[in-house]
Amino acid sequence: MEYETIIGLEVHAQLLTDSKIFCGCSTSFGESPNHLTCPVCLGMPGVLPVLNKKVVELTIKTALATDCNIAPYSQFARKNYFYPDLPKGYQISQYELPLARNGYLEIEMEKEKRHKKIGITRIHMEEDAGKLLHELDGKPADYSYVDFNRTGVPLMEIVSEPDINTPEEAGEYLRVLRAILQYLEVCDGNMEQGSFRCDANISLRPKGMKGLGTKVELKNMNSFRHVMRALEYEIQRQAVVLDSGEKIRQETRLWNADQGITESMRSKEEAHDYRYFPDPDLVPLVVDDAWVDQIRQSLPELPTARQERFVKEYQIPDYDAHILTAVRQLADYFEACVRLGAQPKAVSNWVMGDILRRVPDTRLIGAFSVTPAHLAEMLGMIDAGTISGKIAKAVFEDMVTSGRMPAAIVADKGLVQVSDEGALEKAVKEVLDAHAEKAEEYRQGKEKLFGFFVGLVMKATQGKANPQMVTELLRKKLAG
Repeated sequence: MEYETIIGLEVHAQLLTDSKIFCGCSTSFGESPNHLTCPVCLGMPGVLPVLNKKVVELTIKTALATDCNIAPYSQFARKNYFYPDLPKGYQISQYELPLARNGYLEIEMEKEKRHKKIGITRIHMEEDAGKLLHELDGKPADYSYVDFNRTGVPLMEIVSEPDINTPEEAGEYLRVLRAILQYLEVCDGNMEQGSFRCDANISLRPKGMKGLGTKVELKNMNSFRHVMRALEYEIQRQAVVLDSGEKIRQETRLWNADQGITESMRSKEEAHDYRYFPDPDLVPLVVDDAWVDQIRQSLPELPTARQERFVKEYQIPDYDAHILTAVRQLADYFEACVRLGAQPKAVSNWVMGDILRRVPDTRLIGAFSVTPAHLAEMLGMIDAGTISGKIAKAVFEDMVTSGRMPAAIVADKGLVQVSDEGALEKAVKEVLDAHAEKAEEYRQGKEKLFGFFVGLVMKATQGKANPQMVTELLRKKLAG
């Protein structure tokens, strides 16, 4: 039987605040276990939570960027469940009255040349739980230990509509969403450290059937690739189960990246299992229009709009603009080079080639030794004929290691391109005289030898000859 896949994603994004959502403890990553805690985040008797205003602002930013409706009145609730990493025995979240609803974002499936809107059901705020440790010093431990540093760290949960139908669409949705959050400086998007986490709900239904099948929740996916692989596996697994006449069991499954399979973890809870009720220690949250408008004014240009502008303003291909705007810092780097006078397409070629090979994490491009000023000056020297493209490669390598400006490198190493016609004519004549037989073969129709002559002239001038002039002189001499 043919099946249709229905996927909904739940993304938990850690918000970029200095302190936790309901107390003043630091949100730093990598500190010693249980050093970033206090009576409030540990749930000690007699303490009261106080909402961090910055958490609300960042969530409103995200809601505006994804066209959500922002509720003027929202409420925190207690989500009750027992687990060792939850010191209070409940998690403060939002349930019936979230901060934002009914938004969307648009994805582009480049290979299929189509766009698709993915609905966003809701965006709400909540606190993170702690972390269980099953190893000590890299070795399996006899006991499980708990680190409460992460307890109370502010999270934003973004729940999509079940509008996603393929693993590829899921991957693109996550890439677009993460780019938006990074542009907004709401979340750093680091999946490896757990600051951008995704759970997937997936079900299959016979093609043409209305309604939804029994959903399975997938967890433990810490990269876009793992999300897509887990969904691909689960589609195949559920199809086999349905084809055999059995029913899908509603459950939570973990992705085992080493074996490339999903494994059953527990039966899936329903909302009533958590016994949600309004948190009596927190007053309802009221958001007025003036505050929303103030936050709206602070929104940056978002990735899709910036991509469209790059194509229109800088006349670069869609593909280039897509790569360059995926990360805000990379787009800023590109624009800084262009504003210094460099040609947009030349900047794009160098950024997407030599620079991306050396800066795998483009969020850190601001620390790269080759600044926009370095690259713009080097490209200007190429345009002026001072250096060739080949010499530029050597200059670039020097800039990477030394951080020196290109003009200083060229002057120090004597790398100025040879454009003196007399000197180049002499070099061309010497090469052709030394290889008279090859020159005659070329004139008899063996045109592939032309590259051979160009290489010899460049070698004779230590790679400094102006390639365009060499080409023109060789054609002239060989034609005679």
